[in-house]
Amino acid sequence: MRPPARFVATALAALLLVVAACEAEAPPPTPPQPVSPQWKPVTLPVPPGPAGRVLARDITRCGQAWYVGGAVQSPDGATRPALWSTTDPAGLTGWAARPVDTVGDYYAIRSVLYALGCRDGLVGAIGAKSGGAHGNPRVRTFWSRADGTLVAVPSTDFELYGGARQVSVNRIAGGGPGGWLIAGNRAGGATVWTSPDATKFTIHEDLPPLASSPDLATSSLDTTVTAAGWLVAGGGRPAGRIDRDPYVWTSVDARSWTRVPLPGTADDEEAQRLARTADGIVAVGLAGTAFGAWHGDANGGGWSAVTRFGATGSGAVAGVETVAVLDDRLVAATVGADGHRLWTSDLSGKEWRSLTTPVQVGPGGATAAAVGGGGGTLLLAVDDGTTSTIWSSRLPPS
Repeated sequence: MRPPARFVATALAALLLVVAACEAEAPPPTPPQPVSPQWKPVTLPVPPGPAGRVLARDITRCGQAWYVGGAVQSPDGATRPALWSTTDPAGLTGWAARPVDTVGDYYAIRSVLYALGCRDGLVGAIGAKSGGAHGNPRVRTFWSRADGTLVAVPSTDFELYGGARQVSVNRIAGGGPGGWLIAGNRAGGATVWTSPDATKFTIHEDLPPLASSPDLATSSLDTTVTAAGWLVAGGGRPAGRIDRDPYVWTSVDARSWTRVPLPGTADDEEAQRLARTADGIVAVGLAGTAFGAWHGDANGGGWSAVTRFGATGSGAVAGVETVAVLDDRLVAATVGADGHRLWTSDLSGKEWRSLTTPVQVGPGGATAAAVGGGGGTLLLAVDDGTTSTIWSSRLPPS
């Protein structure tokens, strides 16, 4: 005997309510467990000169050595540039301060090294110290002599990095066509500087389509070498909008550029750091209220859609500080409302997990974090505004 239609309808409605209730009560997916390295502290010696505390601002693996760049800050706030190195693969022992020749340049003497690059086993660096009537950063670059001494490039052209069009001088890379390249910004938008040997840089500004145009205001934040030349990463703000879209630019000679939009959304997005891996190139940056990663090929093309991780929070300036490349993974240092944090993924940048840090450092203009990678070793530098500490860990295979 067939049940009445009213009974079937009532039973079906009840079943749908049960299913809906079960779906509503289903817990969210459990986030992956954080990776917990075994951190070991590293000691950097204070270089000869006035007493002070170490400021560690960037880390790189160059040739067979690790390098940490930064400064020494005296109790009265005065700073002087400092560079440390070791050939210990684990980065634990053997650290020594490298000689720094500031060539008597006023701001080179006071610079804090904040960006390191590498070419043929030699380090190049960018440093700065705020000064002048408006307190703007007075940028200086540094190159390495064959004996390992880091030498400042004295200022002979105030407009090279400063002047009325000054905005920012961000990252440096070596090994591409023509030698060295710096990515930064001027009043006209994204800008690069080039040098064959890092002893003298030439500015290339207002280069379309790298620079801003009436329909797009551009900015560049990082650079790396590709199989075909140079890659610069950043973003662009279309006319009439307040949010940014992520972009990279490619070039075979640092003079003629091709603009490549990264797959984006309606959120505010910007590519801030680049990592060159055996699987291609990964760009990491902001993606709305999270951090994001895009994967491209070795030539800086073929980009995949954004992979989001973490959260920026609100009430603090958020961004990706540095990215390190290890044998089988990436590690990114980010800053957001919850402070400085570490994240790790495979070399494609598609699967991200939180990575525990040896100390917790909150957000703030006087704080900083940086990572460097080589083989299976990760080095971490953190500064809470009072003390800089350096840590090393041998990460297990992922």
